[in-house]
Amino acid sequence: MDTSHADDPYADIRDAVAKLCARFPGEYWRKLDRSMEYPAEFVRALTESGYLSVLIPEEYGGAGLPLSAAAAILETVQANGCNGAACHAQMYTMGTVLRHGNAQQKAAYLPKIAAGELRLQAFGVTEPTSGTDTTSLRTVARREGDKYIVNGQKIWTSRAEYSDLMLLLARTTPRDQVAKKTEGLSTFLVDMRAALGHGLTIRPIRTMMNHNTCEVFFDNLEVPAENLIGEEGQGFRYILSGMNAERILIASECIGDAKWFIGKASAYAKERVVFDRPIGRNQGIQFPIAKAYANMRAAELMVREALRLYEAGQNPGAEANMAKMLAADASFEAANACIQTHGGFGFAEEYDVERKFRETRLYQVAPISTNLILSYLAEHVLGLPRSY
Repeated sequence: MDTSHADDPYADIRDAVAKLCARFPGEYWRKLDRSMEYPAEFVRALTESGYLSVLIPEEYGGAGLPLSAAAAILETVQANGCNGAACHAQMYTMGTVLRHGNAQQKAAYLPKIAAGELRLQAFGVTEPTSGTDTTSLRTVARREGDKYIVNGQKIWTSRAEYSDLMLLLARTTPRDQVAKKTEGLSTFLVDMRAALGHGLTIRPIRTMMNHNTCEVFFDNLEVPAENLIGEEGQGFRYILSGMNAERILIASECIGDAKWFIGKASAYAKERVVFDRPIGRNQGIQFPIAKAYANMRAAELMVREALRLYEAGQNPGAEANMAKMLAADASFEAANACIQTHGGFGFAEEYDVERKFRETRLYQVAPISTNLILSYLAEHVLGLPRSY
């Protein structure tokens, strides 16, 4: 399946990423999946090749490329049967430091992140009682002299065991003391290496796919005041500014997944012979794959539109959310078509279809559910009454 374009400015990057991914075939991922292990070797290869630091400016040791370059990298990773979920957060979490951190913070952290000496993968936002209602979070950070004392809990904090730094959102002003519920939240960089065993506890959560995610507990954790990003009380705004990038990048991954499923299904439909003919000759096999392809291409266009607006400095809130929703739908439709095409073999581990099926199913829920995206569009685009 060829959906390339002659004017693709990242064709060379895509080719190089594809070659890197070829070093990590299905057996590599199947082995990790069986034991629920983190793909450390794969992440190390991406890091050493500079792909996780493409958004960091050259002055800090990165490539200084736009978001579309990161999108091309992650799409290619997924389209080649690999999984970027183990490290994709570094591309958007460090953007908070880049956009809102002070000169000292940028100088201290960005070069080390670019060089692979520090990993910024953990994103401490979601809590058991708040879910997507972020402003209701209960983790608090109380200022005491030159430090903050943090108490609370986070959940679904992916990659916490494999991150040196965490981007943490906590309430610094009680909710009943602010004019708007979005005020009084602050963002911090937590040194997890120093914090483990000194107020920070990490508890892994086993899930239906090999996706390292955890509960994180804060018990009188001391965070230096100098680790506050931007102004106290403005953290929710800082987090929101990075969520468009998060949604666009994950949408790109879903496009890559869809391309993998469609390519896999098409190849099998040509090779599999039943009743003395390839099953791909049957419209009952052709049509679901063709429809999945059409929907993938439509979602791909929305991803490109969101990227265009983002890189033009506009606020693509609606487009980023639509891109994520449509791409997640397209990847899941392609996954279903792929399993149906393979029949019983689609459930066999050695074909990798069932593994990728489980992985792409996540994006119907995370990092934001489809229902919340529809509510956002209803209110902010269509002008309907707020539903939440």
